[in-house]
Amino acid sequence: MWRVVEAVGVGRQLKRAPRNVQDKYEFWRSVAELDGPMGLRRLSGFKDHALKGEWQGARSSALSRQWRVIYAVRGDDLTVCVLEVNPHDYRKKN
Repeated sequence: MWRVVEAVGVGRQLKRAPRNVQDKYEFWRSVAELDGPMGLRRLSGFKDHALKGEWQGARSSALSRQWRVIYAVRGDDLTVCVLEVNPHDYRKKN
C-alpha cells in the first residue's frame, strides 16, 4: 500500500479544476495508493511519463486533455508526493 501526500496548495488547485478533473484525480489517487507508480504506468489513459528540465525527477499523469498531475516518488517509504495539479503548465514555480 502506497501513501499519497499532497503539497501545500494542491487542494486549492483541485478546487479550481473542473468537476470531471476532480473525479479523475480521485481515481488517480486510488490507483496510486493501491499500486503506486507502476499501476499508473499500466493504465495508458493517464499517459504517465517522466519529466525533463527543471522538473527532472518528477513524473506527470494526464487527468484530461489539458489537466495534469505532477508528482514525485519516494520509494524508500512508498510515498507518492503530489507537487501540482495544473492545466498543462510544466514551468517550475520558484
